Amino acid sequence: MKKEIHPDYKKSTVRCACGNTFETGSVKEELRVEICSECHPFFTGRQKFVDAGGRVDKFNKKYGIK
Repeated sequence: MKKEIHPDYKKSTVRCACGNTFETGSVKEELRVEICSECHPFFTGRQKFVDAGGRVDKFNKKYGIK
């Protein structure tokens, strides 16, 4: 590798909106993310439903789901 053309690679702290923090390597000292593996529905198995205008209730009523 050529010298003095690559950025400095250092330990950085990643902070999620849910409050989780962990360390990783990056060229930045601090990274802020909206979603991480602690709060992402794919990894947790929990889903967050956002009811936009009663669409979930309309679907449940249409198919008779209680």
